Amino acid sequence: MLALRYLTVCLFLLSGPLFGQSRSAAKRAVLPPRKGLQQPVEVIRDRWGVNHIYAKNEHDLFYAQGYSAAKDRLFQFEMWRRQATGTVAELLGPQELKRDIGTRLFRFRGDINQELLHYHPHGPQIVGAFVEGINAYVADILKTPEKLPFEFQVLNMKPGFWTPDVVVSRHQGLLGNVRDELKYGRLVSLIGADKLRELNWFHPASNPTQPDLTLHVNGDELFQPILELYEAFRLPLKYQGRLAKADEDEAALTPGPSRDGGPPKTGEGSSTADFAPLSRSGRGAGGEGNANEIDRWFETEKQYTGSNNWVISGDKSVSGYPMLANDPHRSQSTPSLRYWAHLSAPGWNVIGAGEPTLPGISIGHNDYGAWGLTIFETDNEDLYVYDTNPANPNQYRYKGQWVSMRVLTETIPVKGAQATTATLKYTRHGPVVYEDTKNHRAYAIRAAWLERGCAPYLASLRMSQARSWAEFRQACSYSRIPGENMIWAERPTATNPGTIGWQAVGLSPIRKNFSGLVPVPGDGRYEWGGYLPIQQLPNKLNPTEGYVVTANNNLTPVNFPHRDAIGWTWASPNRADRIEEVLNDGKRKNLVDFMALQADYLSLTARTLVPLLQNLSSPEGRTEQAIGYLRKWDFRLDPSSVAASIYVAWEGQLKKAIAQRTIPEKARPYLTTLPTKRVIDWLVTPGLMPGASGDPVAYRDSLLLTCLDKAVAELTDRLGSDTDEWQYGQRNNKHITITHPLSDMVDKAMREKINLGPVARGGYGETVNATGNDLNQTHGATFRILVDTEDWDKTLGINSPGQSGDPASPHYRDLFPIWAENGYFPVFFSKDKIKSVAEQTTVLK
Repeated sequence: MLALRYLTVCLFLLSGPLFGQSRSAAKRAVLPPRKGLQQPVEVIRDRWGVNHIYAKNEHDLFYAQGYSAAKDRLFQFEMWRRQATGTVAELLGPQELKRDIGTRLFRFRGDINQELLHYHPHGPQIVGAFVEGINAYVADILKTPEKLPFEFQVLNMKPGFWTPDVVVSRHQGLLGNVRDELKYGRLVSLIGADKLRELNWFHPASNPTQPDLTLHVNGDELFQPILELYEAFRLPLKYQGRLAKADEDEAALTPGPSRDGGPPKTGEGSSTADFAPLSRSGRGAGGEGNANEIDRWFETEKQYTGSNNWVISGDKSVSGYPMLANDPHRSQSTPSLRYWAHLSAPGWNVIGAGEPTLPGISIGHNDYGAWGLTIFETDNEDLYVYDTNPANPNQYRYKGQWVSMRVLTETIPVKGAQATTATLKYTRHGPVVYEDTKNHRAYAIRAAWLERGCAPYLASLRMSQARSWAEFRQACSYSRIPGENMIWAERPTATNPGTIGWQAVGLSPIRKNFSGLVPVPGDGRYEWGGYLPIQQLPNKLNPTEGYVVTANNNLTPVNFPHRDAIGWTWASPNRADRIEEVLNDGKRKNLVDFMALQADYLSLTARTLVPLLQNLSSPEGRTEQAIGYLRKWDFRLDPSSVAASIYVAWEGQLKKAIAQRTIPEKARPYLTTLPTKRVIDWLVTPGLMPGASGDPVAYRDSLLLTCLDKAVAELTDRLGSDTDEWQYGQRNNKHITITHPLSDMVDKAMREKINLGPVARGGYGETVNATGNDLNQTHGATFRILVDTEDWDKTLGINSPGQSGDPASPHYRDLFPIWAENGYFPVFFSKDKIKSVAEQTTVLK
């Protein structure tokens, strides 16, 4: 059935010239003259909501991109602006004060012109034009405020005007690992470095060494809310208020994450200003100290923020041309994180997607080649601990001397309260996030992303104009944050048979005498030795195997000479291994094959674990029935599969049981789960499992059956006693529901317009089609692109739930049902094809 759908879509695309023949002519609109444009710009919107922008000069191209994107995503733009400028509390009140302080503390404070020049030789002009376009639309809509999207009415707000510094904000970047450093420091203090190395999975076996986890600071002092300001500015916005009249009743909103709490367990500290710390449990055993909502959000975001991409040479494709696939995995939200656009002007012709609040295209293709990205796990943050001067808390000890902090004050407006004056402090390493006045300590973060040129994705402006691998790789050398795996597929020419390549990018600090995995003293003994030049990071050009696959796994060669600049924590290799398995099956690939691979639900962990049940039986009838389902299963987590439900519940119970048996009780508040790779290895080789008593195989087999008993009980409780009704994809099992952030503030009728789902899903966090391990899919691929360089008009894409963020638009949710079926729409590049699917043509002048 799946293959038939792919074939149908493919045949539909091959009939591209027929698009538009049965449709009425596209609407045409000419907008009144506006300040800033130099010449008229034509914007063709296709039936999937993608704007194809045709300008006569570079300035007008990016002006029109800003104008069009702001029109589609105005509320998203406004909340980005407020987060970037640290003015959320002005709108939402005191509960967002820490966010604003954190944002201001971590604001880029360098020369804005030099910052913009890093991203492109015309960076100041490009970003300036983009901001002009945004502000032009804001000015237009403020003339008729009654037409503002509903969010502005609910929150009683109006959009504000942008400046270039808003564009280069770091507040939503995929940043470093400082939360892990604090966690590992606490764990070393509690259970020791050897036990932590045993439980965690630091760097795959290709690295013959183990990381140094020696703790050179007082571990007992790490159990304080040290990172509350850092966390606050990175958390998603949480809206609080009261429900509108809904049917007959009115009720209070459920509050967001608790932000009250007692003082730290050790010391008496504050995070730069005297505000109640985020809710944090102290150091303790048993149930005390369990991760709260904030911890769970960060852990989920880290675990499921991954991606897949791969590129194959013409020797492995049906067309004989290089092909590329990319599907970044981020949070599922409305509106989507990404936004498709086509930018065409002298010197520019590029199509793809990026974050709507940024100019340019971060994933896509131009006339010469296609590119995509996944996260390359770079450690670009460190937590420094200082002794402070008892006589002057604004001084810290560095190389035997008292050194003064840089101190700034800023006034923050707060809705419903007096404006607050925040004191911001900086050491030579970076922002001070916490001060322990009792123990005379200060904690600061050194973050590579505070350097010039570290606004996420903006270096793609250079990539968009690359005409060859050499030019693309040169553009990559400007891509500093986040660490990424950039892949390239070049269209063959008379002189080039079609290059494919991979370049890891990002600012990678060189640490000569420490691992960067635990907090270190800030006294001058643990300094970075600069950054490894980006082009010296791992890379490949036309590999002999004919492909490159990246899925956040470690691709660092065993003999790589700069291991002191490579991080220690990487994603499970399961997604990458499965992609490579398919690409190595000896068959040439086409777009249909790539579609199937992006939608692949086969679980390699299931294929490893289920055979362990082959010679086992259970006296429990329901459990024995479950074993029968698993033995006949093809290891695919399809929505219709009963065996998939049994397996996922069983794997979850196994992980939980092994964690309870191997993680010391006092460490459980800070280490709640184990890496999947570690759990699978222990089950396959039970003699390696910590705590296995007696016969390791018998111990393992008993665990397998006990956990299967619990999985059956779990499914019975959730789905009922009829096993045949245990299909994996359903409302009470694996599904997706996307809830608008203001859902609790509107009535039932409006909620039905702005929320999406539930819709049955398949897969989980370890499948190529990564849908997370929660019953509701909160993360995964909302954006996908497939490219065959033989013909740019054959490109396929998706963006869920739609291009628009306005529920009044037909493009708010029109792509959601296509996405839910793992479908695509055609991404035409030639103007004739685009016109054949045009919905509206607008002329800006």
